Formats: sequence, structure tokens, C-alpha cells
Amino acid sequence: MPKHPLIRADYPDVDVIRVGSVYYMISTTMHFFPGGVILRSHDLVHWETAGHVFDTLDGTPAQKLDDGSIYSKGMWAASLRYHGGLFHVFFVANDTHRTYYFTAPAVEGPWTRHAVRGFYHDASLLFDDDGRVYAASGNRNIRLTELEPDLSGPKEGGLDRIILRDEQRGLGYEGSHLYKIRGRYVLCLIHWPAGHMRTQAVFSADSPEGPWTGGDVLEDDMDFFRQGVAQGGLVDTPDGEWYAVLFQDHGAAGRMPVLVPVVWDGDTPRFLAPGTPCAPKDLCPGHVYRPLCASGDFTAPEWEWNHEPELSLVRREKETLSLTTDRVAQDVTTAKNTLTQRTFDPGCEAEVTVCGAKLNDGDFAGLAALQGLWAEAALTREGDSFFAVMREKTDEGTFERARIPLALPSVRFRAVFDFRELRDTVSFYCEKDGEWVALGGAHRLFYRLDHFTGVRAALCCYSTRRPGGTAQFRAFRYRADED
Repeated sequence: MPKHPLIRADYPDVDVIRVGSVYYMISTTMHFFPGGVILRSHDLVHWETAGHVFDTLDGTPAQKLDDGSIYSKGMWAASLRYHGGLFHVFFVANDTHRTYYFTAPAVEGPWTRHAVRGFYHDASLLFDDDGRVYAASGNRNIRLTELEPDLSGPKEGGLDRIILRDEQRGLGYEGSHLYKIRGRYVLCLIHWPAGHMRTQAVFSADSPEGPWTGGDVLEDDMDFFRQGVAQGGLVDTPDGEWYAVLFQDHGAAGRMPVLVPVVWDGDTPRFLAPGTPCAPKDLCPGHVYRPLCASGDFTAPEWEWNHEPELSLVRREKETLSLTTDRVAQDVTTAKNTLTQRTFDPGCEAEVTVCGAKLNDGDFAGLAALQGLWAEAALTREGDSFFAVMREKTDEGTFERARIPLALPSVRFRAVFDFRELRDTVSFYCEKDGEWVALGGAHRLFYRLDHFTGVRAALCCYSTRRPGGTAQFRAFRYRADED
């Protein structure tokens, strides 16, 4: 196993289970829709998109980008379980401050939503052998709550107590992953004491009531800028081997899953160093995995909208995408119907042709690096003239760095992302007279809590003066670099 992340893209807060010969991984999707992405694997190393849990949540104005936004909020840290012939997904949304519970007979759906009372931060479900159901949740103070059998809320008279308290300075325990293994209750957590990098902690007990004993078990950055590998849970193979799937921060590219071998000292899991050679058995030899970056297909499941889309303004086919505006927007972060994909470490390139004959004056349509300090290569219209422009937002403001006149209302753009050694830049180009012409200089990318996600490659169309313009996108090509 190479000493780098398992998936070199932004799939944070992972929870992994095995059902028969198939592994499933769920990840936080924040403000992107559809949400609750689930990946599938037969060897714990190679992964493909299996589906999403929900298309929409509550349709609030902020979720729709109609009144504010839900950047850095939305769906967080889901628990994925399989019990009683159903997949169970349990998570909170930090814009609505509600807990959501979905079930389905297969990860592809259909998913059924159920009502839940209470708010369970970074929760983990445990379906116990005696029919009881528990949720471990919280930050700093970890609470164990017995739920009703239908998970509708706390069970009256059931266990509901704080089982761990963190008195140290720094980020307290959170990111619960609760199991019952070999007759003993095991709780995996992330911990970040002051003066340390992120660490993985494990506690265990003979019964839910406790006492819970344990502590920090892994502090390792895989020689990468003191970005500790932590937060995640345990999964076993049919042959009885054990692994943890945790994650690691990788700058503007986001937070990436890491596979860690686990061995047992009696009833206690011991996490080996990330990057320790391991080779989980392939449970489906010859399976061809769909790439996690989609090229040439606008309908592929790897695409996610920035906030809940207004599909009446979208025409989406396999080879073409048309976006129409219905409002004035400030920039790409307030633009409706922006279609995105994750970027990939150590680098990736995206290309697309933008046709803007139906744009209005002051419209922008193009290829963006979507984050708080965004940048874009866009086709814009001024009267009967069309231009390829590069615009960016920095801490000093929003600037146009390049403008090239075009003979026709159509142009092909390229975005080149470079994440090597936290370089974290994007450079844009447009095609003119058969040659690639640089648009502005390299734009610095940052991972910040205003979005709380890795930068995305995004297709956008927005109006700054008068709504109603339309842009068409075609011939999208995406390539992720390999070491």
C-alpha cells in the first residue's frame, strides 16, 4: 500500500462497512446536492460511486441559495450501518440543526426518510445483539443515548449519559464510531490536544454503562506537514483481517481517506502506522471500477450541484449541459445551478467548451475553481462582443486578471490544478487559433472553514445585470494525475 491517501480527493468524515463481499463508504457532502455520497469497493483500495442518499433535504431558502447559503454547513459526518436487511444512514445538518435518518434496501435506493427527535453531533449507530439501539455523539463530552427501536428519538427510561469528558486544551473528542466487537464495546474518536497533531483515540467497555477506558492510539502524519491521520472507524474482511479508514487534511484539495491496518491485542485494537504495507483480499477479481472523476458525461453520478438546484433552469444530457439564469448574482459563489466535481491530488486538469450566443450583457459562463477565494475562466458578453476573461477573489477583493477578445461566442477553457507539496494553485487557459493561451497567472487556493470543503472544478453561468441568459457546455474532459 503506497504511503499516501487511499482516495486522493475530498471524502471526509468517512464511515465504512462491509456487507457480504462488498465494502461501502459514506462521506460528508456539506452543501452539495445530491448529498450523502456512498462509494463501493471489493478490496478496500479501489472505489467507485454507488449513489447518494438524498437529492434534497428541506428545501430551505438557504439550501436553495435563495436567501443566504449553507456553505460550511449542510450534511455532516454520517453513520452508515446495515441491519435487518436495510442500509441505515444517520446524520445531522448544521444549517437546520436537525438529525436525519434514512433507510434503503440497497445503497442505490430508494431511500426512505424518517423523523428523529434530538440533535446528535457526529453520531454513530450501534444495533446491539439484544435489540437495543444506541447513538454515540457529541464534541468534547461524548454522550451515549439509547434510541427507540425505530430511531425516532431517545428511548424513555433508556440509557442517556455522558461516557467521556475531555478536560484538555484543544479540540475535544468527536467523530464517534461505535461498535460491538468480540463481545466488547469499542468507540473510535478523533482527538486534537493542544501542541499535538490530530490523533486517533479508542475507548472500550464491557457494557454501554461503562466504565470506558482507553486513550490516544495513533499520532502520525505520513511525513506530510504534521497533518495527522485520524477520525474514522473499523471494518473487517471475510478472512478476519481488520482495517481502519481514517482521513488526512491535504490543503486546498481537501480531506482524504487513509487505509490503516489494525491488529488486536486481546480485545484492544492496535492501529499500525499509516502506509504500513497491506493488501486486503480482492473479493471480486476482475471488477472494473468506474473512475471517481467523470469525463465526457454530464449525467454521471460524480457530479454534484453547489446547493439544491432549480432544475427548471437546466437542460442536462450526457454530452451537453445548458444553464439559464433567473436572477442577478454577485459571483460564482451565489450562482444557482453550479455543477461541480471534486479535484484530485497531486493534480488534475479539466477542459470544457462554452457556447454563449444566448448570454446577456454582463453574464459570465465558464469553468471555475469553487471555494471561498474562487477563480474562474469565463466567457462574457458586452453588446455584440465576446471575451474570455479570468477573474479571481482574493483577500484584497475581486479582480479581473485577463481579458481576450473572441471572434465567436464560443471558447474552450482549461483549468490546471496543482496540489503537490501544498502548492495549491489553479491556472487557466483558453484555446485561440488552435493554441492554448494563458489567462492571468496562477491563483492560490486555500482550504478554509468558510466552505469547509476541498476546492471543486465547477461549471457555472450567472448574470450580473439582467437574468435570462443561457450558456451551453459540451465536450467536458477531466484527467487526474498519478504519481
